[in-house]
Amino acid sequence: MASLVSSPFTLPTSKADHLSSLSGKHYFLHSFLPKKTSQTNSSSSVKVKCAAIGNGLFTQTTPEVRRIVPDNNQGLPTVKVVYVVLEAQYQSSLTAAVQALNKNNRYASFEVVGYLVEELRDESTYKTFCKDLEDANIFIGSLIFVEELALKIKDAVEKERDRLDAVLVFPSMPEVMRLNKLGSFSMSQLGQSKSPFFQLFKRKKQSAGFADSMLKLVRTLPKVLKYLPSDKAQDARLYILSLQFWLGGSPDNLKNFLKMISGSYVPALKGTKIEYSDPVLYLDSGIWHPLAPCMYEDVKEYLNWYGTRKDANQKLKDTNAPIIGLILQRSHIVTGDESHYVAVIMELEAKGAKVIPIFAGGLDFSGPVERYLIDPITKKPFVHSVISLTGFALVGGPARQDHPRAVEALVKLDVPYIVALPLVFQTTEEWLNSTLGLHPIQVALQVALPELDGGMEPIVFAGRDPRTGKSHALHKRVEQLCTRAIRWAELKKKSKAEKKLAVTVFSFPPDKGNVGTAAYLNVFSSIFSVLKELQRDGYNVEGLPETSDALIEDVIHDKEAQFSSPNLNIAYKMGVREYKSLTPYATALEENWGKPPGNLNSDGESLLVYGKQYGNVFIGVQPTFGYEGDPMRLLFSKSASPHHGFAAYYSFVEKIFKADAVLHFGTHGSLEFMPGKQVGMSDVCYPDSLIGNIPNVYYYAANNPSEATIAKRRSYANTISYLTPPAENAGLYKGLKQLSELISSYQSLKDTGRGPQIVSSIISTAKQCNLDKDVNLPDEGEEISAKERDLVVGKVYSKIMEIESRLLPCGLHVIGEPPSAMEAVATLVNIAALDRPEDGISSLPGTLAESVGRNIEEVYRGSDKGILKDVELLRQITEASRGAVSAFVERTTNKKGQVVDVADKLSSILGFGLNEPWVQYLSNTKFYRSDREKLRTLFVFLGECLRLVVADNEVGSLKQALEGKYVEPGPGGDPIRNPKVLPTGKNIHALDPQSIPTTAAMQSAKIVVDRLIARQKADNGGKYPETVALVLWGTDNIKTYGESLAQVLWMIGVRPIADTFGRVNRVEPVSLEELGRPRIDVVVNCSGVFRDLFINQMNLLDRAVKMVAELEEPEDQNYVRKHALEQAKNLEIGVREAATRVFSNASGSYSSNINLAVENSSWNDEKQLQDMYLSRKSFAFDCDAPGAGMTEKRKVFEMALSTAEATFQNLDSSEISLTDVSHYFDSDPTNLVQNLRKDGKKPNAYVADTTTANAQVRNFVLLP
Repeated sequence: MASLVSSPFTLPTSKADHLSSLSGKHYFLHSFLPKKTSQTNSSSSVKVKCAAIGNGLFTQTTPEVRRIVPDNNQGLPTVKVVYVVLEAQYQSSLTAAVQALNKNNRYASFEVVGYLVEELRDESTYKTFCKDLEDANIFIGSLIFVEELALKIKDAVEKERDRLDAVLVFPSMPEVMRLNKLGSFSMSQLGQSKSPFFQLFKRKKQSAGFADSMLKLVRTLPKVLKYLPSDKAQDARLYILSLQFWLGGSPDNLKNFLKMISGSYVPALKGTKIEYSDPVLYLDSGIWHPLAPCMYEDVKEYLNWYGTRKDANQKLKDTNAPIIGLILQRSHIVTGDESHYVAVIMELEAKGAKVIPIFAGGLDFSGPVERYLIDPITKKPFVHSVISLTGFALVGGPARQDHPRAVEALVKLDVPYIVALPLVFQTTEEWLNSTLGLHPIQVALQVALPELDGGMEPIVFAGRDPRTGKSHALHKRVEQLCTRAIRWAELKKKSKAEKKLAVTVFSFPPDKGNVGTAAYLNVFSSIFSVLKELQRDGYNVEGLPETSDALIEDVIHDKEAQFSSPNLNIAYKMGVREYKSLTPYATALEENWGKPPGNLNSDGESLLVYGKQYGNVFIGVQPTFGYEGDPMRLLFSKSASPHHGFAAYYSFVEKIFKADAVLHFGTHGSLEFMPGKQVGMSDVCYPDSLIGNIPNVYYYAANNPSEATIAKRRSYANTISYLTPPAENAGLYKGLKQLSELISSYQSLKDTGRGPQIVSSIISTAKQCNLDKDVNLPDEGEEISAKERDLVVGKVYSKIMEIESRLLPCGLHVIGEPPSAMEAVATLVNIAALDRPEDGISSLPGTLAESVGRNIEEVYRGSDKGILKDVELLRQITEASRGAVSAFVERTTNKKGQVVDVADKLSSILGFGLNEPWVQYLSNTKFYRSDREKLRTLFVFLGECLRLVVADNEVGSLKQALEGKYVEPGPGGDPIRNPKVLPTGKNIHALDPQSIPTTAAMQSAKIVVDRLIARQKADNGGKYPETVALVLWGTDNIKTYGESLAQVLWMIGVRPIADTFGRVNRVEPVSLEELGRPRIDVVVNCSGVFRDLFINQMNLLDRAVKMVAELEEPEDQNYVRKHALEQAKNLEIGVREAATRVFSNASGSYSSNINLAVENSSWNDEKQLQDMYLSRKSFAFDCDAPGAGMTEKRKVFEMALSTAEATFQNLDSSEISLTDVSHYFDSDPTNLVQNLRKDGKKPNAYVADTTTANAQVRNFVLLP
């Protein structure tokens, strides 16, 4: 099975053979490959190569299927049209228009050829495109929003622009829009502030309103312009008419469009009178149904027609039938490319659901949602759930989104919002054969962006035919999409007392007492508090024990029970025959696990489901991944499948317990990490098969947006964030406390004769506390000068302060119990320590330092060097910050320590100048002169943060989800860097992957990289490191907006360049003069999660490294080039391939599994572990063949690693430290590099700690 899922299988010559070649195996098939169409003209049929075996680009469709060459027998002038579009829906419509014109053969013969934007990645296709432009008359472009391709199109068209008779570009990036030219009408001013079109682009507030303003303009302008005499006005009028024809998209409209443009602008037809009719205008937005007599503008009229339909089945006439809203793109309807929409409508109606399919012509669907799906009088929704079939963000489509506007509309609508995907850049076969699944650009535009609106369940429901470009439904996927939408709708309709909920807890790692573990969460206390709340709310939780301990006892029986022992409560025994009948994919698991029942979760005869039922709530234990029993398999497995017990658990929940929803409790289980495509799964991907049709609600830690995103995309989860426990300062233990006391006495007595004596006590105590590993200490008894004494004490003092102020999470969070105000102090102190220039907020330490005439950055630097007075000043600043924040918090709480109405208290606090508690506190310190205005701005912000920290919506959001309502989206990440993460209880999303790295991240990265290189030079006899091996993590890059990504770019000396919309898809080299040092070579290992979320950024990194390897620079100034040339020579490959530096796991697989092997002690020597690391982590991304997914390049990986002199990773938030998470160890390549290096030298291992405002680069010692 795994081979079917995770390896590319080559395509036989025809689809029919393809199906027969597979049907020999007992797999359930992708039953949705389109029927083979009978091709009369065999010469025109096109062979489709598949993504996995083709040239590695994402699509191998060819523009030749869009080329029409006329048989011009009558010597008519030929008009050649070249067009470039984002999607293929215009292909069949344009083809029909041109064929009709050529059949008529009156004025001219039309030759036409069309390109999809994505095809222009391929060099030979691009050359053909340039060649086609050389003798073209008319160029048309539409929806060109992918920057690297937009620039290629701009270059090609620019060369021919003056010669072309007409250039028409409809909404696209400004760079391409500027190419427009129609007689005297041009948009070359676009982007200069005076141009009226640019004003439309510029106004941020109505970013998506741009489309609407344009549509309004399109409606009214031609009428006005008609009466203006000048040529310019007439040319502008024809441009607007062209846009109307184009947006009208039907073959008739496009036929008249071509007549109008060629008659007016092609010189050979000057003087010929070509009649054309005005555009047939369709509604800009409305309601459309394939069987309705017309489009409706009024929802009441539509519902009247719906109620009188003769063809409706009995279920549809039921007043209780669920009603599903559909959001459609008008362009598909008017161009006649709507069969995939029809399939969804028919499927929903066949399942007994009514539909209201609404559409919009622009890119803003929020207006139509409010107009047609919400009752204007009662303000209640007409629908129970909504599916957007456009794949785009609700407001702004592929251009510039307006997420707050989208969320506002969806909050009013308040129903589950599903965003399904039609394949845009791939054909059906290419998607089926791809291990990546969806094309990365489509993931960025149509998965990541809708998630910011709160969209969920990215199910691929339609494919594309490579020959006609038309969409077709993928029937199995459509069936699943519709069933899931109806299941969400039913949550809105069912009463609470009859709803069934399956709460799923995890057991990882599977060992003593690990049942019910989750990151930062007290699972059973949380379940207990959630169930108590649901019981109060009317859910049936009969027989729930009195305490959470009794609940544990019920489910686990014996708290210390081994997982494999039979002590867990058995809720159900499933016989093998029943298991097979309920689990259609059971046979596919046999390749890995043998015949059922197997030996996991079974008693040898039946499969066991562990858990306990209370009324309508079942608490179940998710079976483990399955590796534990057979660790040796783990060493060699590149992919796996769930075992029979795992499949039986989900079959039980869906088909025997018949859950209305499953609640996965805490971060995280293994369902979403099962093998399958990365995003856009098919029906043979395991997460898709396992979750089946059950609505999935998932409590996820707010600080882990990256894995939460995988749960959303691969297990269709509606995630709800929970707070991580409040952090407190670590403080000092015995030996360090004593040191701290010695240092205070040194400060008061250093100028007396006792100074040297105290220093030698400090040195010996520091050695006992192992501080000599971090600080260079002189030998005991060595004579040192007074100045050196100060420096030694300063360095030790600085280290102690760093240890004392480390933040550690306190206790475990219980869902529904927000932290008390005093618990929030440490969090607020850390929020206050960061400058937030975008909000006009200065950091508290910065403001305090200014009041004594110092710059905080200088103080940090001095303290790092151990300059005693700076260390002491930093301690005073830190204490004053804590004191001022505590004073402020005390004033906003009641006697019990709970935050009372913050808003009222704050306004009273902020009302009086003298009484401000922080001013009162600081007036007794040396910082009494601090800038009042800056402090006030900061504390207003902190007051808002405090209100959010203690707000409690975690149970509230769960209830909303279970009642079939909309859960508001919010970013995940570190609440200290980004307080917008609060309050918790939001549907977590990551960020727009094209928005990183930000300028701020680039600035922080420069500081860390410069410190790292300086540190390595100091440790390495003044030599620059030639290669650094780094690890990139998904969550870290979300929290820091791409800092570690920016670090890699700065090491090799390139900077990211943002496009007009602020998206980063390009880099340019920084000159060696500006860099002031050689370019450092890198080996980048990306976690599986980073690879899934940021495949665009992997593309960017790979392009950057290869670009640097090709720069003509001296080798001693460009180590990337130096090593690439050596490796190219040794491996006999090209320089570009030798410069491959971006690696990860194979597509669809996660982690190196070393941590599991170590926990299970299933290794004999380190070499086994290294082989495991190399075999799982040596898959490279190649920007020259981005569609090939990850390809194994172990030789290049080993050679690149063998040059590494340092390894490096980031630590960026206080909740996780290096030893907490086995993944840091799992991905650390230090020991591996030592064995690969010819000299066997162990590289220096560094960790950048950016958890505080003062970033540190530290040595990281892994004890053997």
